[in-house]
Amino acid sequence: MPRESRSMESTEGGEGEVPTVADAPMSEALFRAARVHRIVAGSLLRDTGLYPGQELLMMQLWERGEQRQADLIKTLGLDPSTVTKMLQRLEQSGFVIRKPSPDDRRAVVVGATRAGRALRDQVRQAWRDLEEVTAAGFTEEECRQAMRVLTRIEANLTTPPPAAGAGAGAGSGSGSGSGGDGGGAAG
Repeated sequence: MPRESRSMESTEGGEGEVPTVADAPMSEALFRAARVHRIVAGSLLRDTGLYPGQELLMMQLWERGEQRQADLIKTLGLDPSTVTKMLQRLEQSGFVIRKPSPDDRRAVVVGATRAGRALRDQVRQAWRDLEEVTAAGFTEEECRQAMRVLTRIEANLTTPPPAAGAGAGAGSGSGSGSGGDGGGAAG
């Protein structure tokens, strides 16, 4: 069922093309799939007391042990305020503990509590179930192809486009290595 783009006058009296989902079918499909995936994940995680996204943070703590909050932020690729809010909720639920770093008083170290570690098997099973539902009906080759496509989309979305008119080697210092806010866009 194709959708058509419609031209409409802007409210300011000028002319303008108002974008519709027909203008961005890949983005719309990705948005819808991500939304439904998150809903299913939330349903599967409900019994753990975690919300979608929190399990990713917990997985990092289970895999790597105690770590600095700044390192969690970098690994998860989320905005610092998003991770801080997640940690506050997880701490209130008794799943994590935050404490000052013994090496750097400015840094905060985060670790899973006994209750947080006890969630590991439940979360692992929820992710297995989510993977099974997500990949239902796909062949192994189709799963590999989907992974390649999704990885490429992620790379496209996390790699800033080249500046208009910028020549090779020309740079303003905003490019490689600085990180900037690039990782926080997915918060």
